[in-house]
Amino acid sequence: MSNEISLKETERKVFKAAFQDGLVDIGIGGFLLVFAIGPFVTPYLGDFWATIVIFLPLWVIVFPALGLIRKYVVTPRVGVVKYGQWRVSRMRRFNVIILIVLVFSLILGILSAVEFDAVPGWIHAARFSLVFLLAFSIAAYFLDFTRLYVYGAVVALAPLIGEVLYQYLNVPHHGFAVTFGLPAVLIIITGVVRFIRFMRDHPLEQGT
Repeated sequence: MSNEISLKETERKVFKAAFQDGLVDIGIGGFLLVFAIGPFVTPYLGDFWATIVIFLPLWVIVFPALGLIRKYVVTPRVGVVKYGQWRVSRMRRFNVIILIVLVFSLILGILSAVEFDAVPGWIHAARFSLVFLLAFSIAAYFLDFTRLYVYGAVVALAPLIGEVLYQYLNVPHHGFAVTFGLPAVLIIITGVVRFIRFMRDHPLEQGT
């Protein structure tokens, strides 16, 4: 029994180390940056085309580029780990729960669209915040990725603070450029710093 616990703890530490290269942070920052830029594009293209134009570079360029960096730069330095059944089962549960959260967020999104002019703006913001808090917290727990708790708390406050800025200071676009843009930039910088540190601490072996 003690050997099984020790093995799980070792596997947990190895799994956590996979998030120390900063690439996930950069991806999260890029995703959040979309919410800061989006409101400026929507008036010209409409909701549908604005969504396509904004998210397309993220899925076609940014995320694939991060994947290639992980494959060709990170993996040769740390190797490949095959995880046990406990971790595989945990990730399956994570995927199911995240799917439920995504369906829940879709329902809230439809509800907000239907009630857009019928309820106060802070209710829409609170729904948006709830989705972010749930998604980040669940991911932090199942992935043993502690920084996500902090990111989740900061990002969950973004829509609410943005609504305050919009209502009381007339900041345009519900303050998203500020409340999402600033965390996005800080998270990207955190990721870049971590990646540079990772490259310094994990030099490529000669002949590799």
